[in-house]
Amino acid sequence: SCSMDKWLKKESVKTQESASVSSSPHCGKSTSNDHDGPGKSLTKKRKYDDYIKYGFTCIGDQECPKPLCVICGDVLANSSLKPSLLRCHLETRHPAQLDKPVDFFKRKLAERKSDITSFISKASTDNENALEASYRVSYRVAKASKAHTIAESLIGPCIKDVVHCMLGEKAAKRIDMVPLSNNTLSRRINDMSNNVETIIVQRVKNSPYYAIQLDESSDEANLAILLLFVRYVNEGLVEDDLLFCRPLEERTTGEDIFNLTNAYFQEKEIDWSRFSWTHYSIHRQALATKRMPEGLKEVLDNAVKMVNFIKSRSTNSRIFHVLCEEMGSIHDCLLTHTEVRWLSLGKILVRLFELKTEILVFFNSHPFHLASCMENNVWLQSLAYLADIFSRINYLNFSLQGLNVTVFNVQDRVESMIKKLQFSEIGSVTLHNFQGLLSSCISDNDWIRNPFDDTTFSPQILNTEEKEKMIEISCDYKLRRSFRNLSLINFWLSLRNEYPLLAEKAAAVLLPFSTTYLCEKAFSSYAHLKTKYRNRLDAEPDLRLYLSPRVPDFKELCRAKQAH
Repeated sequence: SCSMDKWLKKESVKTQESASVSSSPHCGKSTSNDHDGPGKSLTKKRKYDDYIKYGFTCIGDQECPKPLCVICGDVLANSSLKPSLLRCHLETRHPAQLDKPVDFFKRKLAERKSDITSFISKASTDNENALEASYRVSYRVAKASKAHTIAESLIGPCIKDVVHCMLGEKAAKRIDMVPLSNNTLSRRINDMSNNVETIIVQRVKNSPYYAIQLDESSDEANLAILLLFVRYVNEGLVEDDLLFCRPLEERTTGEDIFNLTNAYFQEKEIDWSRFSWTHYSIHRQALATKRMPEGLKEVLDNAVKMVNFIKSRSTNSRIFHVLCEEMGSIHDCLLTHTEVRWLSLGKILVRLFELKTEILVFFNSHPFHLASCMENNVWLQSLAYLADIFSRINYLNFSLQGLNVTVFNVQDRVESMIKKLQFSEIGSVTLHNFQGLLSSCISDNDWIRNPFDDTTFSPQILNTEEKEKMIEISCDYKLRRSFRNLSLINFWLSLRNEYPLLAEKAAAVLLPFSTTYLCEKAFSSYAHLKTKYRNRLDAEPDLRLYLSPRVPDFKELCRAKQAH
């Protein structure tokens, strides 16, 4: 038991209320009534009198009180509630007061009331501060995408060492009040993730329109994970956030993906009618490059087989590494080919072409049925062509990625790629693959990109009233300055109140995602979080805190959580 009761004998007293009342709410009188038969007297335990006659009162939690000496103010542990230990403290620390009457200790208690109140207040403040510190440490762990065990095993001891060196042992002991266990951090991260999700969902609901970006991939535990990002308008500015990261239970068809997304939207009461969408430009561009003439396809397949012959065998790989070092090559290894990231073939083929001499020497001592290709000039010319064209396409795809990429950025870069191909006179082989993409990018929306050029006001897109509004915009010097200082989408959003129809048309074009860059980046972060050592982790809370720039409301979280 945490109280003193088991060490004390019960005494029978009259039912009248005793005049003695403890100053602490947890030290009040506790009564237990026996009703075994008529005429039985009530049994009362006088906790207050039992404590005070040894010079102590009780403070702290009712379930686990601590004795406080009314003479010196020392607070002992709950285990010191034994009468023998209380009396021992009185005999050893205050022998002069050993034979004092109870009234003496009551008077001392009255003098120390303010100290007791201050102690209780300080204990409450320490608990609240420890709770907030626990949340903040958990947030740092999630932002660094570290395992939850790191707080208890590394961060806590490090903080304690620093505080001990800088502030002393007494301050270092207070660090132990901060809960940092693995399970505690998991709960804190879940709380903060829910808090951030609530903020994001509310902002999406308040946004006049929004767009989503989603993609699916498999994780370490062989789960099919669906990531969904949302782009919305908040206080006149565009913001991007992870909306959810959830597993697909069985299949990964378009219907399954839609059903999961729709279920989430219904759960959060998000309105589909304000949804704006487009197909990802980078996907169409990637598909456009997968077709190639049969001869080039054969050269590519043979090149991949050569790379795999050397890279897939550890002995061959080590021997080739030593060979390159002995020959003074600029590289000492080949790059591995991965079909999923097939556009990286540019780097792989460039490396293969640059090490063609070393590879030929290697094949002389390690026979391979395609070794003769390295002595065939026509084959080498085709390899050089593939290395060059894939490098260009890879650069194009890389330039299409990043934050705040609009459909106009995609159009500009694809047009630039086509003109470079035409300039290099290699368009006859590959240019036809881009024609459909270019025509899909070119539109009558140049008025959005340059609202101050009246030659872009297409009659197919804008009616007479809208053209008049565009003329007003083009003649506004203040808006010209604003156009230079804001991004394109934020400029049009700033005109929502003054030119709502034009702003809405522009937002419908600019708001949708042009690429899956955010999803690709998030999957890399997801793979870093959910390793083979943490393959049972529900990564959504950690991933949301890691990716989102939104900071949880720590004060609100602490108010909602009881501080122990």
